[in-house]
Amino acid sequence: MSSKKINRRQLLKSSGLRLRDIRSVDPSLWMTNSMPSLLVREQALLLNLGTLRAIAMKERVFVFDYNREGGRAFLKMLLPRLNPKNTNGGPAMPFELEVVEAALLSRIQRLERKLMDVEPRVAALLEVLPNRLTASVLEQLRLSKQALVELGSRAGSLKQMLLDILEDPHEIRRICIMGRNCTVRRGNNDMECSLSSDKQIAEEEEEEIEMLLENYLQRCESCHGQAERLLDSAKEMEDSIAVNLSSRRLEVSRVELLLQVGTFCVAVGALVAGIFGMNLRSYLEEHVCAFWLTTAGILVGAIAAFFIMYSYLKARKIL
Repeated sequence: MSSKKINRRQLLKSSGLRLRDIRSVDPSLWMTNSMPSLLVREQALLLNLGTLRAIAMKERVFVFDYNREGGRAFLKMLLPRLNPKNTNGGPAMPFELEVVEAALLSRIQRLERKLMDVEPRVAALLEVLPNRLTASVLEQLRLSKQALVELGSRAGSLKQMLLDILEDPHEIRRICIMGRNCTVRRGNNDMECSLSSDKQIAEEEEEEIEMLLENYLQRCESCHGQAERLLDSAKEMEDSIAVNLSSRRLEVSRVELLLQVGTFCVAVGALVAGIFGMNLRSYLEEHVCAFWLTTAGILVGAIAAFFIMYSYLKARKIL
């Protein structure tokens, strides 16, 4: 096993691919090829799994930006699998299938680790909310929801890619005949090989590939489903928080309305007191009990007006 760096021209020459094929895995064109994909060509498999972009051939693999997170995880998963000591004496898988499995395994394991990281945080938030509404808790909920949306999107894209491959037996058979003198008819997907042994091996590999893809599809569906469930729980909690806040705002509005009614009634009493405070003779000042009667009348009138307004608002279901 050896490694070396090559440029684009050398890559095209050694792989037999076209320039448009390279564009599907070129990291510099991530805006146009961001969706996961596994493209099958006559002599190569083109893998696009987020930060992992690779071209797998019969005996070698080209990894773009191998120092990125996806490339490092892929190499960490692939290199031990290529060690003959780790085969336990059993038959080794074809190299290109080892590459595909290592790529899928590294990708799904990274998704599962992210899920395991965000799941306890969401569970802890669901326990304290909505009773503990603080800025830090709400910010943690927002970040957790954002992480779940991103995780669900990535897992969903990978799941759709695996489903598309499994639903297309023609592509699976094209993977099986790589490096062999075989052809696959487009109409009925029949496999024709110059050697019967090649056809037998290709058919066995076809079953192996389907089982491999089914296995990782189940893991991807599990990860995607759990992320969606956590996201639904977070959204329900947001709805509960919104209802809680609306209830609190309603209580505050009711208190404000009661204070405004009370202020209005007191203001009417102050108006009456102001009228009697003018320097005009009303002859009431000559009576001994006029002050106390007027004061009592103002208080009783203000209280009566308050209860009348309160009863009216209750009858109209405003309070």
